[in-house]
Amino acid sequence: MTNRSFSSIDSRRLGILIVEDQKDLAENLFEFLGDDRYTLDYAADGLTALHLLATQTYDVIVLDLMLPGVDGFEICRRIRQDLQCQKPVILMTALSSLADKEKGFNCGADDYLVKPFELKELQLRIDALHRRYTPVFKGLQAGELQFDPGTLSVHYRGKSTELTGTPARLFELLIRAYPSFLSHDVLSESIWGDENTETGGNTLRTHIYALRKTLEKAFGDSLIKTVHGRGYRLILPDPKAMPQ
Repeated sequence: MTNRSFSSIDSRRLGILIVEDQKDLAENLFEFLGDDRYTLDYAADGLTALHLLATQTYDVIVLDLMLPGVDGFEICRRIRQDLQCQKPVILMTALSSLADKEKGFNCGADDYLVKPFELKELQLRIDALHRRYTPVFKGLQAGELQFDPGTLSVHYRGKSTELTGTPARLFELLIRAYPSFLSHDVLSESIWGDENTETGGNTLRTHIYALRKTLEKAFGDSLIKTVHGRGYRLILPDPKAMPQ
């Protein structure tokens, strides 16, 4: 098994980064965890792991301590301090002394698993940490796109922006309707009522333009498609086609 990186992490699965220089153990972990609940990524050394963490998003990091070059203690410290990554980290190692465990937790680890261990135990710890550190989102969601009506914030693929005024109201209507489109009349009447029927078309286009510019600046894509002659709808790019 060699270092590898997936082009994207499936948001419907738990993204797990396994950092382990022992090929046999890494292969066993991939075989045991290789089901529909997980997307697995692998690094055989700490520096490769840091590169992956800087370019990919994971839900849980499983980190060996005895790595070639830079050891797991230092990698864990860099994950927390340099990358400012707060995702759960499980240290797995043959080092079993209390001093080693104390050092690991002081470096920022969330859990410590001593080798040898049952693979099922690691799986249980992964699932438990993910539940503990994953907040329950109570806003509106379309795929990876999230909108919080309380704060007017939009979150997408690790980035966020805030909306204001009429563009925020339009975005809420569109994400509630996703994947369907909303007609010009429905959008105009929902925002302004019947009094804006004569100028509603131009006014609506102006606010849609402002919303698109805000989203494009934040996410690199306006996320709104014109349904010609009818209205507008949210459209999410295929993650596999997006640049990393």
